[in-house]
Amino acid sequence: MQHNAPHTSAAFEGYYSKFDLPSGAHICLVICKVNNGKTRPNMLTFTYIPQDVSKTFQHECFPDSISMTKLGSDNAFELRIPGIGYVKWRGDSATEYDLKCDEFTLTGKTTSRTPWSKTTSTPESWLVHLPLPLHWHVHTLASSCDFSLGIPGHDVPHSDRHGTAQVHQEKNWAASFPKAHMWVQARDGDRGICLAGGQILGLDAFLLGYRGKKYNIDFRPPFATMVAGWSPFMSYTSDWDSKNFSLSVQSFRQKVVVEASAPVGTWFSMPAPFPEGHRPNMVCESFQATVRVKVYESGWVGAWRLVEEALFEGGSLEFGAEFYPAAGNEKKFH
Repeated sequence: MQHNAPHTSAAFEGYYSKFDLPSGAHICLVICKVNNGKTRPNMLTFTYIPQDVSKTFQHECFPDSISMTKLGSDNAFELRIPGIGYVKWRGDSATEYDLKCDEFTLTGKTTSRTPWSKTTSTPESWLVHLPLPLHWHVHTLASSCDFSLGIPGHDVPHSDRHGTAQVHQEKNWAASFPKAHMWVQARDGDRGICLAGGQILGLDAFLLGYRGKKYNIDFRPPFATMVAGWSPFMSYTSDWDSKNFSLSVQSFRQKVVVEASAPVGTWFSMPAPFPEGHRPNMVCESFQATVRVKVYESGWVGAWRLVEEALFEGGSLEFGAEFYPAAGNEKKFH
């Protein structure tokens, strides 16, 4: 839980919640603060994305302040935005959402939590203790959340106004976003894939977690690392024009290959934190990605054997910064 709580020494800190709603629509909620930022240091972005993406609703605001306050020794804390409300994490990891403004209303409370894995509480494992320029934590892969939603003047199906959603929660903290990055997330019952990575410290590095029918596999550096574009263990391609991403990472005995793509017309963009503040339109996401995962095994010698496959529909795919050529431009939907 301590990784999810505020880090007072961080240059920036951002919290991300993705809601899977009963109709098949999604909510993307981001609350982020850049300490000592001069331009748009505080950000709240609320995006409602139905299956018909042309009806997407987005409210992006840069409030005067966002407080991140610890509430006790049990790592309970809240993010509070004056005039709008708060998101609060209790000591038992339950989350309360209470956000109300003229543009939207979102209230909710989680009733369960699925942590990263049984063996480590965060994708970074021991790397979380290093002074890296960026840290990534996944607080829950899937939490049930009883919610209420209102968007005045917007056509929200009855099933999305009240009910139970599934929530995926993450956070980043440190100096700024990477020079270029990718993110993939998909879930189907107890199975799922979640990965993030890109260019940092002159390297290409990724963190990956796959939860399958038989296999639960994590990859992180040093295996999931490339130096000067080369590695015996990892390779990847990122192509915004075709909206395709692929990653292959292996150890001596296991290999995971991930392929993700999403159609044109399903994408929305958001700001991202940098040292001076939030730069508009720096990341672009789709929640209609098709994600394929293949798991291979091998002995110490011999060919790789395919031992498990998984296909996820309605997954998440994000291109960020230099992997997103439109970054910084005004166009927000693709």
